[in-house]
Amino acid sequence: MTLNSCELSVKKVKSYRKKTSFNPIKSVCYYKLLNIDHFDKVLKVFSDFILFLFIQQFKMVNNIKTVFSIKDLENLSGIKAHTIRIWEKRYNILEPMRTDTNIRLYNLQNLQKLLNITLLHEYGYKISKIATYPEDKIPQLVREIISKKNSQNYAITSFKMAMMNFDQELFFNTFDWLISEKSFKEVFKEHFLPLLKELGLLWQSETITPANEHFMSHLIKQKILIYTESLQILKPTKTDRIFVLSLPLNEIHQIGLLYLQYEILSRGYKTIYLGESMPIENLQDLTRHFENITFVSFMTVQPNRTVINQYVKSMGQKLLLKNNEIWLMGSMVEHIDQSNLHERIRIFDSMEETIEEIQ
Repeated sequence: MTLNSCELSVKKVKSYRKKTSFNPIKSVCYYKLLNIDHFDKVLKVFSDFILFLFIQQFKMVNNIKTVFSIKDLENLSGIKAHTIRIWEKRYNILEPMRTDTNIRLYNLQNLQKLLNITLLHEYGYKISKIATYPEDKIPQLVREIISKKNSQNYAITSFKMAMMNFDQELFFNTFDWLISEKSFKEVFKEHFLPLLKELGLLWQSETITPANEHFMSHLIKQKILIYTESLQILKPTKTDRIFVLSLPLNEIHQIGLLYLQYEILSRGYKTIYLGESMPIENLQDLTRHFENITFVSFMTVQPNRTVINQYVKSMGQKLLLKNNEIWLMGSMVEHIDQSNLHERIRIFDSMEETIEEIQ
């Protein structure tokens, strides 16, 4: 039975219930006991309904996306849905599946092919020409472009495909190619940072699942930690200040803070990384062991805008001893009232601005 027929059965159940006060679970047994003629039909509708619920639950539990709408393809490739439809109709470059209501659906192979075609198109290949190529020539041409090592867009595309296919090997190969030509700072700023910003939008639009986003975020964190460790083993060259990095309570988005630690260490300072969901009272413990602390925190989704000003005020009261400072950044800082802010609490609009401040 198709998903559409399941959905149709659910509509039948709802319609039947409106007309007869029908409860699908209780009524199956009731109709059976009364031996009503329509029991077989009711049982069929009920079984379809249960199957539909099972499918929905299965999709939620596995949380892995393998089928995409044309809007998903637009979000991932940057090619407008209208253009994709034209390319399909005129050049037959993709072969989507169709639902009973003729809605286009695409698999991972379609997505990969479109991303490759997009890259070739950006490098001057005409769609009419690409459409004449055998299936194996398109990835071959992409590999030739890669071999020239001059395609920033390819790296982003490759990371996206690694994410969609849960392909660690592709991620590592792409990273190794980039790092052979660039510093880690360049790779992060030119490739990881734009990718992460795009992932946020893709997640918001439900183009990717949390599983995709977590997979890619973990691999990026892994690389940051590897390069951070190479700096942590070095003795600090600047001892006039120590940086304590943490996230507010219930805040779990660490990548920005992890990379900022790498930048601080590269400038010769000592850092103490405390990570996610750290209560202010626990940060206060550090003031008993160190002086001249700069407390650094990213506020991506927490604290809530209704309590953020009270939260920042509490930070100031408990942490601003002697020459300590507090540096705050992230999307939630726009809700901080800066009119009565303590002079040693600094608000930064971006990570780049924060990095520039580290002398």
